Amino acid sequence: MNGVSPIPAGQNSASASPPTQPAEACDLSVVIPVHNEAANIRVLLEEICAALRGRMSFEILAVDDCSTDETPAILRSCTAAMPELRPLRHRRNAGQSMAVVTGAYAARGAVLVTLDGDGQNDPADIPALWAALQAAPDGGAGLLLAGHRVRRQDSWVKKLSSKIANAVRSRLLGDATPDTGCGLKMLRRDLFLRLPAFDHMHRFLPALVLRAGGKVRSVPVHHRHRRGGVSHYGTWGRLKVGLVDLAGVMWLKRRWRDSGGSDPLV
Repeated sequence: MNGVSPIPAGQNSASASPPTQPAEACDLSVVIPVHNEAANIRVLLEEICAALRGRMSFEILAVDDCSTDETPAILRSCTAAMPELRPLRHRRNAGQSMAVVTGAYAARGAVLVTLDGDGQNDPADIPALWAALQAAPDGGAGLLLAGHRVRRQDSWVKKLSSKIANAVRSRLLGDATPDTGCGLKMLRRDLFLRLPAFDHMHRFLPALVLRAGGKVRSVPVHHRHRRGGVSHYGTWGRLKVGLVDLAGVMWLKRRWRDSGGSDPLV
């Protein structure tokens, strides 16, 4: 995509042209949006490799959204020990959702899994999501597996605000998903790339998948305390932009008309 550069130099930057399956395909692309996570990213990458090596072919796309700390240097230093790692860096700060979109466009895997860069999502949950997707009809075509943090390790204020937000979203969008804010999600790449891309879209993936005619299944996953650094989201700031985004997604749903598929024109 425009505004993306590789880390380290020498790798190809992500393309802005619409997606075709890239060369050197693998089973799974792990997409991690990262911003100022120097305290967490190395351990998270090591955990991902430990959870997935020997189970499937995979790559890790760590998309750095203009970090100002040591995150880029740490990503560069990890590439020697982790050949699966493909770090990318935005030239301009674009937000978490655009980092996910950048990773999806650059991905070589037929399946995407996203997780947050702060280490609160547990990579040990990924194999179970993978098995569930493979066991689904048609290999999970049209299916979003959404993590549900049943024992969320956050402050009571954040848990309460999230509970209210999920209830409002579910009522207005009909996404029937108890935890849309969980960063751990898995779906096929071709499904993700059919969805409309916009800032903060990552919070509305269940509603967007349903709008596209897909299905959503919530899966219980682990949640952990943040090891270091600070959260990038404030409760009131998230509420304000969330209300605007919610109105926008409601508009998108109203403007969508299902064609019912197509038949050959004979």
